[in-house]
Amino acid sequence: MASDEFIDRAKKIVKEIVPLEISITGIEFEGPVVVIYTQNLEAFAANNDIVRRLAQGLRRRVAIRPDPKILADTERAETEIKHIIPPEAEITDIWFDQETGEVSIEVMSPGVAIGPKGKVLNEIKATIGWAPKIVRTPPIPSKTVGEIRGYLKMISEERKNWLKKVGRKINRDRISGEVYARASLLGGFREVGRSASLISTKDSKVLVDCGVKFASGEDDTPFLSAPEVLPIDSLDAIVITHAHLDHSGILPVLYKYGYDGPVYCTAPTRDLMSLLQLDYIKVAFGEGRKSPYESTHIRDTVKHCIPLPYGNTTDIAPDMRLTLHNAGHILGSAMAHFHIGDGLHNIAITGDIKYEKTWLFNPCTDKFPRLETLIMESTYGGHGDYQPSRREAAQGLKEIISSALATKGHVLIPVFAVGRSQEVMMVIQQLTATKEIPEVPVYLDGMIMEATAIHTAYPEYLNSHLRNQIFQKGENPFLAEIFKRVETGKNREEIVHNPDSCIVLATAGMLNGGPVMEYFKEWCGDANNTIIFVGFQAEGTMGRRVQRGMKELQFSHDGKTISVPIKMRIETVDGFSGHSDRRQLMNFVHNLHPRPERIIIGHGEESKSLEFASAVYKKFNIESRVPFNLETIRMK
Repeated sequence: MASDEFIDRAKKIVKEIVPLEISITGIEFEGPVVVIYTQNLEAFAANNDIVRRLAQGLRRRVAIRPDPKILADTERAETEIKHIIPPEAEITDIWFDQETGEVSIEVMSPGVAIGPKGKVLNEIKATIGWAPKIVRTPPIPSKTVGEIRGYLKMISEERKNWLKKVGRKINRDRISGEVYARASLLGGFREVGRSASLISTKDSKVLVDCGVKFASGEDDTPFLSAPEVLPIDSLDAIVITHAHLDHSGILPVLYKYGYDGPVYCTAPTRDLMSLLQLDYIKVAFGEGRKSPYESTHIRDTVKHCIPLPYGNTTDIAPDMRLTLHNAGHILGSAMAHFHIGDGLHNIAITGDIKYEKTWLFNPCTDKFPRLETLIMESTYGGHGDYQPSRREAAQGLKEIISSALATKGHVLIPVFAVGRSQEVMMVIQQLTATKEIPEVPVYLDGMIMEATAIHTAYPEYLNSHLRNQIFQKGENPFLAEIFKRVETGKNREEIVHNPDSCIVLATAGMLNGGPVMEYFKEWCGDANNTIIFVGFQAEGTMGRRVQRGMKELQFSHDGKTISVPIKMRIETVDGFSGHSDRRQLMNFVHNLHPRPERIIIGHGEESKSLEFASAVYKKFNIESRVPFNLETIRMK
């Protein structure tokens, strides 16, 4: 059905369902949402059944918004908000969302800002027309979140016009002919890195993930020049499962070469991947490499992101609906479930998953409405890939750190800024507070503190225990006095040459660049020092070579090649990974509901993927395939 026909039909359905006394002033598309404008927002709020019936009748996500004519201008609205909300609520920020007609008010004391039985909120709504949303002030301010909010405010009108264009493209006429669904595998199969898959039908093409590979000496980008991908602007949508660069690192390149469509992901993924992509440019510059994109392309990516919460089903193409589910891997990580056609086929792509409750997140979802094909990761799918529990991992970290500090050495922990950093911080804070390890400074170098700030900006994505600890009890492990942020290169130089014991958490997590290398170069020659790996080290990275016993580090300095013997203790603490181990992966498949007809195995070294596929077939009698990159599999 063409978009104009759909709007005509929508007007008839709205007229049938909405009572005459409720004034409807407009109906239009905004991205995947059908927006209904009204001057009687309270009437809809008082009767949720109207919205439910509209969504059922239109078979689309429906948003009820105030008519822009009844909204006060933002300057007057902000003045009124500050006048109405009691000073003891302590307002820290106010931002207006022109797309939704909502105003988010960030305060230190949400209860005071809401008022008894919502009295304050009701007064705000009656005075300015905007729908107020009270948000608790994050314990750690995030520069990234603030800048993204400011940028989206600046381009709000441009973005609104673009969303209308997206909505009309989603609701274009379908092509007649035989229906089918295919998955073209463009990266991340029989390897770890450069994840990318294309889901295509006769009507649409959707790219899932667009990552980079960090192993040196190999192709590091997905096969985006494959004929089924081109031209780039023929893509209907891109879905990003999570922010790690092996899933999002090449995304801005698509905007560099002409893509103008939407990116669907969770809000934390949008913010975190922007942070990591900017750092990718910075690291490339520092290493004398040319980045494949510039910061302007990252801004383009942010402008085109359509954030989705978990569980909301959204039309993203004429014959495709998307639902994001918790993946348990990092903040905002998601499994992407696609409903194709009118019940033709259902496919889920796991991205990276953790099937265990961690210090930060709940375990990944294992229930779907329908599921015929599953594309899943196998990072730790080998027959011997069993990890300790989080409790055992904490004990292991305690023993190694205690031993290292007993020799007056330095402890270096390479970490990924997002996920592992925060969990390691929580464990070190707890061990120090209970005096199970000596109290020494813990330096955070790289993007760790900014990534942590983004975590506290999205408390709804953390597990309930951590949310309660931070926001109800006021006990924030990330704000412990032992943590010191490394602000400058001079600061880093002082730490490197300070003889006193300390612990350093530094990015990058696979010793493939970043500030961690400055510490490693200086400390690796001293047997009193210790390096602790707490995350996956991909094949071909320096981290993997050091783990395997590399004896000497060579690097360039002032045009000369310098060799340093590696004498420091090399330790690995398993159990901190955001990936599921073999046992958890098998349990995930066992508990899947419904059970899929086929499982396509990716995101794992070749041997691990093959071993995991064999185990799945033998135990569950499910068709299990380990394709090569550039294979295309017809699913229906």
